[in-house]
Amino acid sequence: MMITKKAMGRRTMLSGMGTVMALPLLEAMSSSAGAAEVAAASRKRLQVIYTPNGMMMENWTPKTAGEGYELSPILKPLEPYRNKFAVFSNLSHVQAEALGDGAGDHGRCCGGYLTATHVKKTEGADITAGVSMDQVVAKQFGEKTQIPSIEVGLEPPSLVGSCDSGYSCAYTNTLSWANASTPLPVTINPREVFERLFGDGDSLDAKSRLAQLRRQASILDFVAQDAKRLYGKMGASDKHKLDEYLTSVRDIEKRIQKVEQGGAEATVLPAYARPSGVPDKFEDYSHMMIDLQVLAMQADITRVSSFMVGREVSGRSYPEIGVPDAHHPLSHHGHDPEKIAKLTKINTLHMEQVAYYLKRMSETREGEGSLLDTTLVMAGASLADPNNHDHRGLPVIVAGGLMKGNRHVIAPKDTPMANLMLSMMDTLGVNCHSIGDSSGRLSTYSA
Repeated sequence: MMITKKAMGRRTMLSGMGTVMALPLLEAMSSSAGAAEVAAASRKRLQVIYTPNGMMMENWTPKTAGEGYELSPILKPLEPYRNKFAVFSNLSHVQAEALGDGAGDHGRCCGGYLTATHVKKTEGADITAGVSMDQVVAKQFGEKTQIPSIEVGLEPPSLVGSCDSGYSCAYTNTLSWANASTPLPVTINPREVFERLFGDGDSLDAKSRLAQLRRQASILDFVAQDAKRLYGKMGASDKHKLDEYLTSVRDIEKRIQKVEQGGAEATVLPAYARPSGVPDKFEDYSHMMIDLQVLAMQADITRVSSFMVGREVSGRSYPEIGVPDAHHPLSHHGHDPEKIAKLTKINTLHMEQVAYYLKRMSETREGEGSLLDTTLVMAGASLADPNNHDHRGLPVIVAGGLMKGNRHVIAPKDTPMANLMLSMMDTLGVNCHSIGDSSGRLSTYSA
């Protein structure tokens, strides 16, 4: 439907609540449907999905290169999206090696994952890494969105001291660094993510938040009132988009409230300190956090997000897939076939979360396409074989509609992973001359 009247604003203020609710792109928000499509196509997004404790590379790496390669066991969950992602081999983070600093591979590999730097070995306040790739992108994209970036995870941070052989926990708590000395905190509670996106609750303590929840059974009640006023100015396509969007928000809020009210099914809990207000089951928790990130992209609240499926040295167990063992000790498999099989199960479960993200982004419509069409997704781990703490030949995939998929790309041996990040930023339209130990663009990126 062609709309020729004055364009609507993208955000609707909820009276008396101090809350901003961002809506998805609607034709009625532009002077024409064509202009709306152009606006949607011009948006580009970055998503990073990080899995901890390395990868069982013999079950990750495809046996053949080029197009039409055979998917490896760990990558099998991504089969439906074969044309939407490429596997990259021989990319390395040499700066994460000891380089005279001794033990501490987990601290170095996580701190250097998106910064491509050799982080300073310290347990004190003098932590030093570098600006991370996602924050380079966020600095440019954040000028057009409500929030420059969101940092989300599934495991609580360690707040003080060392988390790996003399390396501060700051290095393993996050992937994102605003600058060399400022790591950005990861949010692990779905309610806190929701409030950051849709409610001004950052300065409220837990008691005040509970009181706020009681005062407003759902912020969607207010949004629905505004949506009704907009309906008369919308065409059928806009109405469908708005209904779909509000349904997604409502569904996420209901799931969060169910957990907070103790309505989740009892199950065997993983061997780690579980924060309050999250689902007991790993996949329920992961899917909820992914849905929130997709919702933030759909509403254009942010265009940059990082998701830590786990922290380095994670001791989480996965009894739901038959792995009651703690992840990190298991990753030092010592070539034991039973341990390798269990580690492969964990790696595959983590790739299933990447597949779920691709599914949600591909089925969420925007303009003539989907959110995935204008997104780059980088997923993988900051170690290759964890038994050897190998920083070379890392497991990396890049997905989305902004690049050519269905490829296994073998780069020259020990190519800096930072070169891939530069090429990705070029695709996103972000001007960046170098990052970390980059030596140029990845020549095989678009081959």
